[in-house]
Amino acid sequence: MNKVSTENRAEHIINQEEQPIRALIVDDEALARQGLAVRLEQDSRVELLRSCKNGREALEAIAELEPDLIFLDIQMPGMSGFDVVERLQQDNMPLVVFVTAYDEYAVKAFEVHAVDYLLKPIEQERLQQALDHVSVRLAGKRDQLEKQRLMDVVIRLTGRSEDAVAELMVNEESVVRYSEKLAIKDGSSTTFVPVRDIDWIDAAGDYMCVHVKGETHIMRTTMKELESSLDPNLFQRVHRSTIVNLDRVEKVSSHINGEFHLTLSCGTSLKMSRSYKDKVRHFF
Repeated sequence: MNKVSTENRAEHIINQEEQPIRALIVDDEALARQGLAVRLEQDSRVELLRSCKNGREALEAIAELEPDLIFLDIQMPGMSGFDVVERLQQDNMPLVVFVTAYDEYAVKAFEVHAVDYLLKPIEQERLQQALDHVSVRLAGKRDQLEKQRLMDVVIRLTGRSEDAVAELMVNEESVVRYSEKLAIKDGSSTTFVPVRDIDWIDAAGDYMCVHVKGETHIMRTTMKELESSLDPNLFQRVHRSTIVNLDRVEKVSSHINGEFHLTLSCGTSLKMSRSYKDKVRHFF
């Protein structure tokens, strides 16, 4: 498969979140093909593209249709299921579920990375399990294609090498994403509060009081849960029950007893406990 067709296939997969599993059946027995086709019709996840009666037809259909999955009989005259797999190109390789009347090939089947191995006659429940495995593997395959497409775009735009872009993407994925807005419910309505507008937060029993531009919003959550969703470079706990927006701190003053008070830009004065002083000292 050439590069252009590979990129087109990637686009096709990425842009269709609900895309069915596009499948082929390959079996030299007509009744076996028909029986499996009937069972697959009962699963809405599957789109049966074609049934093939031998390995040669299978290779031609795979090159033409680029299926996601093939149900592949092992013992076929002329070209076995394993022969078919060996002749496939890696960039044109669908997922494989082997179908056979014999269990003696199971080890070899998984050596060639088959997703599953079904024994004839196929039971509907066992087929459903195999399709579940396929769905999981296919989701991972689509994720990899999306990452590769993104990498190709970044390489073209930046002119960086593939290794440099790969490192950049790894670093980006490791960055923790913090909330930009808090969804605060009040009865049947919900208020979305921009996090950067928050002045401070304090605890009141099982509730958090979120102070924003002179208004107080009440959230039912814990201090620990709320703190974990906020960027620590902007919000710090200064007391067991108080979190402040560091951008709002205008003055820090000490008292004789060793405690500190923070004065916010809104005029509010908050006490900072000794145990939190060293944790936030470098911010002031």
